[in-house]
Amino acid sequence: MNMESDPPVVAAVDGSEHSLRALAWALGAAEALTAPLVVAHVRSEALQLGAARIASLGTEPELPDTVMDAVRTVVEERGHAVPVRYASLDGTVTDVLPEAARGARLLVTGSRGHGGFASLLLGSTGRSLAARSPCPLVVVPHEARTGALDSGPEAGRVLLGLHPEETPDEVIGFAFATAALRRVPLEAVTALRLPPAPPALAAAPSPAFQLPPPLPLADDTEELLAEARREQEVRLRPFAERRPGVELVRTVAPGDAAGLLVDASADAALLVVGRHHRHRVAELLVGSVAHAVLQHAACPVAVVPPGAPGRQGA
Repeated sequence: MNMESDPPVVAAVDGSEHSLRALAWALGAAEALTAPLVVAHVRSEALQLGAARIASLGTEPELPDTVMDAVRTVVEERGHAVPVRYASLDGTVTDVLPEAARGARLLVTGSRGHGGFASLLLGSTGRSLAARSPCPLVVVPHEARTGALDSGPEAGRVLLGLHPEETPDEVIGFAFATAALRRVPLEAVTALRLPPAPPALAAAPSPAFQLPPPLPLADDTEELLAEARREQEVRLRPFAERRPGVELVRTVAPGDAAGLLVDASADAALLVVGRHHRHRVAELLVGSVAHAVLQHAACPVAVVPPGAPGRQGA
């Protein structure tokens, strides 16, 4: 295996327990993909500043990266079946990590951490990283189930957040590839937003402006659900035909997409969503569903950007 020619899995670490949990997930994914692993640490601002000051005096700075040294010890003690390279990086998290992940299979981070990672899911750092990663970004939450960090049937299924008209092909392909790699079922979840029921009676100054009571919506709801199921089946059919070995579970339910996915993530191994819909401009911010599940999902979340190769999975 050649580290230069084989696209790696990149794990971003900062020495926190959450980043080490993400590192364990990334190493398992790299071994499943038979891909090399790059462990990337963005040095603290203080360390970068100290190195710059020493360099300004004409001396080559030799400041040890103690975080990377500790992480290296953890990885080597665990052992690994793929090549591992360690990279200490200078710059800002949102600039250097996307650059380090260019051409990679995955970029993996924890949900909390020190320094630049401290507000990963809650602030602008996480949104920017999810929006700018050139490859699928996997965020491993600190509360993830132990099984979600493993592979095989015991790890739980792969979830796909699917809008039949708007979810790009590469997102669907990535979900199918991941389920095939892990040998687990794939559940595609499509949410149907029902129109709100009109008020039974609108207050008006005279009877002439009163609205009649609404008709029951049960029949309309069933018809809308049936149409949504047909659209979902048509959208998934070519992917299912290409991967007949993947057990596909189709779910269509009324409600909010993010809420349905967060609820379903409690016993899932990985939740796959698109960065944003395929009809939106690529430079726009992360979509609302992706942002919500990054904040609240109980399992690792993969945010797949436009143009990402869907065949390799995670």
